[in-house]
Amino acid sequence: MTKGDAVVEKGASKLQRLANQAARTGRLRSRLAQPLAEDAAFLRKLKPSLMVTRAKGEGPNPFLVLGIALAAGIALAKIVDWRGHAHPRD
Repeated sequence: MTKGDAVVEKGASKLQRLANQAARTGRLRSRLAQPLAEDAAFLRKLKPSLMVTRAKGEGPNPFLVLGIALAAGIALAKIVDWRGHAHPRD
């Protein structure tokens, strides 16, 4: 674990402890428990070592994701346009 990972993990642990304390109160602060726990999980995903592995391409290729999104957008636009011709607004 790198120094950056340790700092991120320390912050996530503090958030998780705060979420656990808020959940135990049973008052207004208990409403904050779930969002704080989600924030702690998100913070753990921001570890520098994980970001480096994703940047090196060990995750989904961003060009592939972009291509799929573009194709889906074009297909959706053609479907909407086609359905618009079926019911003209004269």
